[in-house]
Amino acid sequence: MESKVFETLTGDICRSVETEDAITLIKETFPKLLAKKLNLRRVTAPLIVEAGLGINDDLNGIEKPVSFTANSIGKRIEIVQSLAKWKRLTLARLELPSGSGIYTDMNALRPDETPDAIHSVYVDQWDWEKRIDTSERGVEYFRKTVNAIYEAICEMEMVVATHVDGITPELPKSIHFVHSAELEAMYPTLSSRERENVICKQFGAVCIEGIGYPLSDGKPSDGRAPDYDDWSTLRPDGYRGLNGDILVWHKPLGIALELSSMGIRVDSAALKLQLQMQGLEHRSKLHYHSLLLNGKLPQSIGGGIGQSRLCMFLLRKVHIAQVQASVWPEGQGL
Repeated sequence: MESKVFETLTGDICRSVETEDAITLIKETFPKLLAKKLNLRRVTAPLIVEAGLGINDDLNGIEKPVSFTANSIGKRIEIVQSLAKWKRLTLARLELPSGSGIYTDMNALRPDETPDAIHSVYVDQWDWEKRIDTSERGVEYFRKTVNAIYEAICEMEMVVATHVDGITPELPKSIHFVHSAELEAMYPTLSSRERENVICKQFGAVCIEGIGYPLSDGKPSDGRAPDYDDWSTLRPDGYRGLNGDILVWHKPLGIALELSSMGIRVDSAALKLQLQMQGLEHRSKLHYHSLLLNGKLPQSIGGGIGQSRLCMFLLRKVHIAQVQASVWPEGQGL
């Protein structure tokens, strides 16, 4: 009775001790695996950034962050939506050498998000960024990095299976790569989400590349802001983009579950083109964009891996509320 009253008062589902212990296992183990695979060091991340500098992430380019004015500071402040651009600034500040990078626990609010079984207004990720050489800005290096992250996810699944009753490893040994334009050609009558489900169910784990560049109908398979991932560079295979999403087949819900969005970041040429394509050339005057256009920021690759999403997948849960404390609409939160 007490747990039911508590659940009603908090709007949150009561997780068992076993589930809380399993979440702790994942959140303590996975970042160490990731850091070893990618040569990353942990840094402290902000929850808030100053508005008007172009540092906060615009996600698909239309979402509005939570903002307020702190009386004691006298500046407009925003709660982060992600740290895609902040991390690149941090790489420059720390002067890390090529081949090394950073990761952090990112906590964010996305007020425009529509909560459902796999989405929440509160977002927790392992955000990471790695410095690379200009010569490494290509699809080969991108795929090498995806494979390293996928290895860490598979190893985490094995750890969970060893410590948590009822969990059996099911991820395939390797991840399948497919470009969003290639996927469109394979299934022209399906929506982007339907294509993801079909290909992910077939292969178990998929990286869909080129997220953000318009497909044959003039629309991208999913939205991307113009100023972090490079989704426009022409590749040797004729496709566009040096970014992608990592998805796995989530049997309890029968859907492709996105665990990570990542990519090689824009250089000055890609930034100019992508701003132009989205009619956002005015952003070039913002602090962050000016630094990038003037060659003051390092070339990098980076992304985010959803903490609650990974826990949800590895523990075979049917709703993100089972692994995350947040606020849910009436009737949700189980």
